Amino acid sequence: MGIMDMIRKWNENKKIKSEKFQEMQENYKMNKMLEERQKSANERELERYMEEQREKMIKDKLGKIRKKENTESWKSNYFKGGTAITKNDRPILKEKNIFTDNRNDIPLTKSQPMFFRW
Repeated sequence: MGIMDMIRKWNENKKIKSEKFQEMQENYKMNKMLEERQKSANERELERYMEEQREKMIKDKLGKIRKKENTESWKSNYFKGGTAITKNDRPILKEKNIFTDNRNDIPLTKSQPMFFRW
């Protein structure tokens, strides 16, 4: 039963790691609460204000970067082909359409009219 023992050990190790992680999270929360309680109201307000300013700067920078990328992509040659789509030198436009009737260029359907007739 070597496989079962390996699975059991793996589950035990996973459980131990998750318990350690939860314990570390609790310690972190407690330390953070203690630090917050030791600060004065003015310090907390100043930190909140500075955090809001930092978030605003990050948002503005991201907005500028996104706008720049968007304008660059529209100005690039990726969207501009430089030539008309109906230009006659394309080989696909010179091929015979196999989906039309040879007599009058009407598209072939499944022996039914393409539109309803009243």
